[in-house]
Parts: sequence; C-alpha cells; structure tokens
Amino acid sequence: MVRVTVEAETPVSPVSGETLSQSDAERIAGVLKALADPNRLQLISLIQASPEQEACVAELTEPLGLSQPTVSHHLRILAEAGVVQRDKRGVWAYFRLVPETMRIVADLLTPPKRRTRRR
Repeated sequence: MVRVTVEAETPVSPVSGETLSQSDAERIAGVLKALADPNRLQLISLIQASPEQEACVAELTEPLGLSQPTVSHHLRILAEAGVVQRDKRGVWAYFRLVPETMRIVADLLTPPKRRTRRR
C-alpha cells in the first residue's frame, strides 16, 4: 500500500471556497479514508487518552474487543496515512498520533472564518 503523506503546508481546504488540485484532493482523501472507520477512530481516541499519549497493540485489543491481528491491521492503515507513527521498542511497537496531520485534518474541515477565531 502507498503511504499517504500530508505535507507541512496545509492543502487548500474543501470548505475554503477555492478549487482543490488533484494532488491535494488525493492527499486529503487518503487521510480521510484511513480515518473513516469506527475502529480506527476509537484507536485514535484510545491512543490520545492514554497517559503517555502512546499505546502498544496489546493495550488496545481489549478496549476494542478486537484480535491483535485486526488491531495491527488498523494501526498499519493509520500509519500508512501518516495519522500515527510507530516506534519499535524491542518486541513491542508503540503508536502515537502525528500532531501535524491531526492539525491539518482539523484545519481542512474548519471553515476559514471559524479557523481564525479558534487560534
């Protein structure tokens, strides 16, 4: 699977009133596709809510009620989309959110007038 990266500069937002380029649309769609699954959204919330804002697969299986291979599959999709990053420590892999990607997604979906008020 091809890794989707969201560049540091925010692509044009679909709610900004400007026309999206093909490359911006593809990058945005790749990240949103990875996020468009209830289990992946729960994984994101579990990782963010953990004390160190990171978690390993073993810590995520029970709260989701999913098997380890299924949780690993969802985390791989999130990692390929640039939503989480993986840190290998011995036999364990820990996952944490990529703040820049989450900020860009939030900005993409926030109308420009509200975006400037929020900061």
